Amino acid sequence: MKSFTVWQGLVAPMDRANVDTDLIIPKQFLKSIKRSGFGPNLFDELRYLDEGQPGQDCSARPLNPDFPLNLERYRGASILLARENFGCGSSREHAPWALEDYGFRCIIAPSFADIFYNNCFKNGLLPIALDAAVVDRLFQEMYDDEGYQLTVDLPAQQVRTPGGEVFPFEVDAFRKRCLLEGLDDIGITLQSTDAIRDFEQRWRAQCPWLFGVIS
Repeated sequence: MKSFTVWQGLVAPMDRANVDTDLIIPKQFLKSIKRSGFGPNLFDELRYLDEGQPGQDCSARPLNPDFPLNLERYRGASILLARENFGCGSSREHAPWALEDYGFRCIIAPSFADIFYNNCFKNGLLPIALDAAVVDRLFQEMYDDEGYQLTVDLPAQQVRTPGGEVFPFEVDAFRKRCLLEGLDDIGITLQSTDAIRDFEQRWRAQCPWLFGVIS
């Protein structure tokens, strides 16, 4: 998993409330359990004018000209600005996979659905909850300033605007450490490899019949 320390990036809008995981990555794309390859189908129903299918070449599909991610000013955006209850609906981990595969590293919104919020941390995404009034201001600044960028400082737990304003945010200490060190669940487990190996050896010696080793 990619680590996250300080990130400065272009901001793109998802200016609607209650964006659910089926809108983030539609159900027909859930057949794969690989973490990569979902970026082209992020927000598929909003992004394209036709219905997408798994394995389809998206490069030739008709784009929705009114969808923000299709506008030139938001090309290469890595910070998504959203509204309340982002990521609601089913618990599919494909949603953060699609966001990360597209290139987003951070999502800022007034609130998130709990399961989606937890899944973001497990996949290298930083979800930041800020007051709704602050999010309103960020939306307005972004719309007024083409090329609008924010700096997200995870060690300091701050979001900084181009004008120098600083907005602090809360993050659980354990999740923060995992992001800083680039540790997902597998990475955390691998840190205890020696302890796991020692336990297995002791258990094998104490209960050999469980391992098919009977002398």
